[in-house]
Amino acid sequence: MFDAHSDLPTLVWEERAKGKTRVLESHFEEFFGDYVKARVASVWTPTDKRPLALRYALEAIARLKNDVAESSRLEIVTSVEGMKGAIGEGRVALWVGMEGGEPIESLDVLEIFYNLGLRVLTLTWSLRNQIGDGVFERTNGGLTNFGVEVVGKAEELGILIDLSHINEAGFWDTLDVTSFPVIASHSNAKALCDNPRNLTDEQLKAIAERNGVVGAVAIPSFVDKEKPTIEKYVEHIGYMVDLVGYKHVGLGFDFVYYLKGWSGKSVKGLENEAGIPRLIELLQERFSEKEVEAITFGNFRRVFEDVVG
Repeated sequence: MFDAHSDLPTLVWEERAKGKTRVLESHFEEFFGDYVKARVASVWTPTDKRPLALRYALEAIARLKNDVAESSRLEIVTSVEGMKGAIGEGRVALWVGMEGGEPIESLDVLEIFYNLGLRVLTLTWSLRNQIGDGVFERTNGGLTNFGVEVVGKAEELGILIDLSHINEAGFWDTLDVTSFPVIASHSNAKALCDNPRNLTDEQLKAIAERNGVVGAVAIPSFVDKEKPTIEKYVEHIGYMVDLVGYKHVGLGFDFVYYLKGWSGKSVKGLENEAGIPRLIELLQERFSEKEVEAITFGNFRRVFEDVVG
C-alpha cells in the first residue's frame, strides 16, 4: 500500500525534542504493520513555527533522517528504483514531502531541500504563504509571481507538485504554468462532502487529464458531515473512479491520531492503520484485482516514476 500523505515528521520532531530516539521504530507495527509499504512523510510547519519555518523544516528533516537511520525496517528513498529496492529488501520506503511551502524562501532553498531528499511539494497549507493562497484564506488569490517560479523550479528538479490545500485560483494557475502530472495527495470529492478541502468534479477531471492521481483522505470532516464511516470513505473512491477512471485515484490517509492536540474524531472503521484490512475487503468487493492494486499502490508509483524518476 502506498500512502501519499502523513504528518509523521511532526511527531518525530516533537518526540526527539524530548530526547526520545527510535520513534518510528517503536511504533512500527502501529504505523506501518504488514500493509503500508510506501508513504510520503510530509514536513508541515505548525502555525506557531511559521516565523521560523525554514529552521523548523531543516530540523524536521534532520530528525526524520536520524530516526529512520535507527531502524532497519525503514528507508528514505528519492527514486522509484530506490523505493522498489527498499520494499524488495523488506523495508518501508519513505518519501520526504513538504506540506506548505512556508520554508521555501528562495529557489536556491528549494534546491537545497531537493538535495536533502524532498520529492513532493504541497504548495500551500490552508493559509496563505509566499507561493499562493490556501483554501481557508478570506481572499481568493492564485499563485504569486514567486509561486510560478517555484512550480517551474520544481518541474526542473523533479519534485512532484501536490495541489491539496491550495485554493481554486491557485489550483488552476498551477495547471496553467506546468504541463507535468500533478497530484492531490489527500483530498476527496466535493460532490459527496462539501468541504473547501475537497475537489470539484472539474478539478478531479483536470488532474486525471494530466495523468495525475488524487489520494482519498480519511479525515472525518472531508468524508461526511454527519456519519463519517469507512463505507463512505470507499464511496468517495468509487465516485472518483466512476468520474475519472481507476488509474487516477489512490490513497492519502492523513492519519493524525498520534499528533498532540488532535480532537480524537476519526472515520469510523478507519481510525488508523488497523482499519486497512477492512478497507481492502471493501475495495475488493467493488473493484477488480487489477483496479485494487492500482488504487492501493500502482497509480502513485506511476506518477512518481513520471515526475521524480
